[in-house]
Order: sequence, then structure tokens, then C-alpha cells
Amino acid sequence: MKKALLTLSALALCMAAGSAMAKEYKELRFGVDPSYAPFESKAADGSLVGFDIDLGNAICAELKVKCKWVESDFDGMIPGLKANKFDGVISSMTVTPAREKVIDFSNELFSGPTAYVFKKGSGLSEDVASLKGKTVGYEQGTIQEAYAKAVLDKAGVKTQAYQNQDQVYSDLMSGRLDAAIQDMLQAELGFLKSPKGEGYEVSKPVDSELLPAKTAIGISKGNKDLKELLNKGIKALHDDGTYATIQKKHFGDLNLYSGK
Repeated sequence: MKKALLTLSALALCMAAGSAMAKEYKELRFGVDPSYAPFESKAADGSLVGFDIDLGNAICAELKVKCKWVESDFDGMIPGLKANKFDGVISSMTVTPAREKVIDFSNELFSGPTAYVFKKGSGLSEDVASLKGKTVGYEQGTIQEAYAKAVLDKAGVKTQAYQNQDQVYSDLMSGRLDAAIQDMLQAELGFLKSPKGEGYEVSKPVDSELLPAKTAIGISKGNKDLKELLNKGIKALHDDGTYATIQKKHFGDLNLYSGK
């Protein structure tokens, strides 16, 4: 009996220690690159706006924690996580095998394909052969960068890296680029819907295993407590209809959630 009591006491202590080790989050810091409308960008007054921003703020509201947004170039997101500059990344970050080796991810936020943007009548398409000898720009640290290096560079396409998506579009409009490669919805609903996008078009989706569609919240490797907390928040958004409301606000009847 004494031994049993000691065992129970030891178990209780272990459980208490485990509870003490679980971090209590009163604030969640999210890394974001606000150059990717309609997912994340800046309004005229400097405030952050977009689908990802609304989702992040809604998750914080569901979890009853304060949201803090930390701006960073996209290629600084994973280093920022490792340096504890933020707790998670909500910035259209696609889930890839390479990223999963160094960070963890929440459940799905949304999914979307990749496409090119180029001038109407240019004769270009999603077919790599049409881009041979042309110059294509992409944002550093993205899945499009990995695709450009693995496929486009080897096919005789000139590629150019940029720190953010705004710089890509700037050089596209100036004529220094023949095309840009990025998330298809970002191109259609961000760039093409703006005055700058007049005279440009978006290709059909680019089909490649190097260009997965699912995006999620990036978090530090092994942070199970935060992963569980964020997944709880994401589930709540779907359960109470908040996700559907936010999605309709930005995309109308378009459904970005695959449920995978």
C-alpha cells in the first residue's frame, strides 16, 4: 500500500511538472511579409490587412490571447522562428517536405496553386518551353524559388530573386522581367485587381510536385503545445462559421480550404 501511495505521489508530481512546463500564451507573435495582397499587405494608413491577417486575428480572439504582428522579408521567416523573433508564421507559407525538416506546421489554413503573370499578348504560358530565354522573377524563400532553381534555370530560363513580391511586380512593370511566378490567387486577386495589373494576365496553374498547395502556420520544431493551441483555434474558426465569413469577405464564393 505504501509503495502504491508513493507511486501515485510520483505520478502526481510528474503530471504537475508537465503542467508547469506547458507554456501559457497571453500573446502570440506572428511573422508576416506584407507584400502579398490579398493575403497580407498594408492599407493606406499603414495597418496590416488581408485574409491571413484576419485569420490570425480571429485565431487569437478564439484563444483569448493578444495578437502581435512582426514584419519580416519572407526569406527571414524560418531564421526568425529559430531566433524566437516570433512564435509562428502566418504569411502564405506553403507546407513542403524541406520546410518540415526544420520547422513544424499547424493544420491547414488554405490551399492555392502557383501561376505566372505576364503581359497580355506576350505569347507566354505555363509551358516552360515558352519561357526559354525570358527572365522570370520570384520572391526569395518561396516554393517558387525552389521551382525556379530546379526547373526553370535548367530549361534555359533566366531567373531573378527579390526580397519581396512588390519588388517582383515593380520590375515586371518596368520591363526588366518578362514574367513573375507566385501564388495564383495572389496574382489574380492582388496584382491584377490593382491599377498596376492592367494589361497583364495570369497563366493556368503550374503543375509540379515542387509546387504544393497547402499553407499553414509555421512554428518552431517540437513546439507541441503551440501546435495544439493553434489547431484548436483553427478548428474553432470552422466550427463557429468565422472562417467562412472571413473567406467570403475576401474571396466571395471561392473556397480555399481543401480540408486535407
